[in-house]
Amino acid sequence: MENEKETIKARLLYHLRKKNVIGAKHTHYDTLKFGFPKHLGKEVENQAKELIRQGWLITKPTSYGLQVSLNKEKITEIDNYIKNTLKLNI
Repeated sequence: MENEKETIKARLLYHLRKKNVIGAKHTHYDTLKFGFPKHLGKEVENQAKELIRQGWLITKPTSYGLQVSLNKEKITEIDNYIKNTLKLNI
């Protein structure tokens, strides 16, 4: 279960990194669930909240909903986490 949580977090980060959603470029919070099976929806949301608490995701409230982006000051840390968890080469 713990390994699944780490994989979900790493996939969330990788998706945002691949799309270059860093710093001032944001995406809607609800889009974080895209690409995951529907039965994991609640767990994906829990892991996204954990990433916000860790400071790896930055939130920006808007009139049309919550927006998120990767924290550009922690991008090296995020890249290392993705590499180690998903065994990818970024």
